[in-house]
Amino acid sequence: MSTIIYPSPIFGPVRSRRLGVSLGINLLPADGKVCTFDCIYCECGFNKDHRPTLGMPSRGEVAAALEAKLQEMKADGTAPDVLTFAGNGEPTCHPEFAGIIDDTISLRDLHFPDAKISVLSNSTRITRRNVHDALMRVDNNILKLDTTDIGYINAVDRPTGTFDLEAVKEAMRAFKGHLIIQTMFMTGEADGRSVDNTGDEYVAPWLETVKSISPESVMIYTIDRETPAHGLRKAPKEALDAIRDRVIACGIPCTASY
Repeated sequence: MSTIIYPSPIFGPVRSRRLGVSLGINLLPADGKVCTFDCIYCECGFNKDHRPTLGMPSRGEVAAALEAKLQEMKADGTAPDVLTFAGNGEPTCHPEFAGIIDDTISLRDLHFPDAKISVLSNSTRITRRNVHDALMRVDNNILKLDTTDIGYINAVDRPTGTFDLEAVKEAMRAFKGHLIIQTMFMTGEADGRSVDNTGDEYVAPWLETVKSISPESVMIYTIDRETPAHGLRKAPKEALDAIRDRVIACGIPCTASY
């Protein structure tokens, strides 16, 4: 398999391991990545290998393309379970993100009122008030928290700018439970160091932070596609199941995807 660059602004629908039949909304350029992380496991590849030459789609372009696709799906009798903001990087980087969320809610209500709206975010911009408020309006506010170890974040998630982990955790708490935490667990190594975050030295402090945030649920998962860094490995099913069970024991719903 090769890394993936998604069409923009609409792609799919695709069947998601975690969300069901998902119609993708990609607010990033169609020919490259725009992201505030440069994760070594990103299915879209490293940022440096996918510098875009095109711009982001405008709010009007997103709304027009989404409406056309929803009308097509209605005519075909295909109902999406979810409209998912994902794609080639971080969706909250779009300068019109909040307005696009409003448009998407209106179009969802018109065409498929039973569908959910999900945003997959790396959490780097949730300290911004306009991003926070927009995410409060979606059904599934899915925020990344791979670990609470800043060294691991710098080596694996690789923020492209200033990243304040404590501020991000506080911003997560500010959602008052209206969020789903998403965490990648894996094993293997990269650049000569272990990237295994399934051990208790990582899981225990992560779990304490999850408890303090009190999300509506947690999604844990592992590598499912080719990664730009070689040497990464899937977390064993038994390790994911054990972590899932620890989260559930704290009274927080949790699913594991393998």
